[in-house]
Amino acid sequence: MPGRIGVSEQTASVWRTATLTEIRRETPRASTFRFAVPGWPGHVPGQHLMVRLTAGDGYTAQRHYSIASAPNDSGHIELTLDHVSDGEVSGWFHTVARPGDRIEVRGPLSGFFAWPGDRPALLLGAGSGVVPLMSMVRHHRARGLALPLRLLVSARRPEDLIYGREYGAETTAVFTRSAPAGVPVGRMAAAHVAPLLAQQPPGGWEAYVCGSNSFAEHASRLLVAAGQPVERIRIERFG
Repeated sequence: MPGRIGVSEQTASVWRTATLTEIRRETPRASTFRFAVPGWPGHVPGQHLMVRLTAGDGYTAQRHYSIASAPNDSGHIELTLDHVSDGEVSGWFHTVARPGDRIEVRGPLSGFFAWPGDRPALLLGAGSGVVPLMSMVRHHRARGLALPLRLLVSARRPEDLIYGREYGAETTAVFTRSAPAGVPVGRMAAAHVAPLLAQQPPGGWEAYVCGSNSFAEHASRLLVAAGQPVERIRIERFG
């Protein structure tokens, strides 16, 4: 069974200067921030990094953020951040940051949630939990991988769906508050998950779940009820 991706402690401990090159609005509350990072060692989809901001008086603030971009050799990485109420770091990104600004980053970190593209992947995410999963989707497309990949993503409303313009046939969107005409409103349910488990690809799925604590618990229960082995469910949660 595929296991944890190895992470070089020496590489992950190095702080690198990242220069903000682009800001893209994704939803009313989420934006993508693209950085040039000289010497970036590369990452595996699903990994995250540490961001460090330093004020003029020397005060520092650090946060972990998932990497949204697919691995490539461009020397750039992308982060997609929600604007969290009273968020010290996310608030800076959304209200102060401009192209040309510099921050420090350290990583990539964590190998447990990583997907190198070597096995069929079933991805379940909600809200900004879709960020590391989108790195996997982009990697799958960029490499033209033949392995099956499916994404179930939950959002409150269509306008809250991060990366809404990028999804294709691999994605099913679920809306909990309001939905486009003809699309039912409600939580992710057995009706979304069970069909994917009923027709599994050779070797079965490796399942990745990312979202709030409540979503992670709910989605994991749906997977287990549909027959997904517990040991093949990887969970990343927040909140």
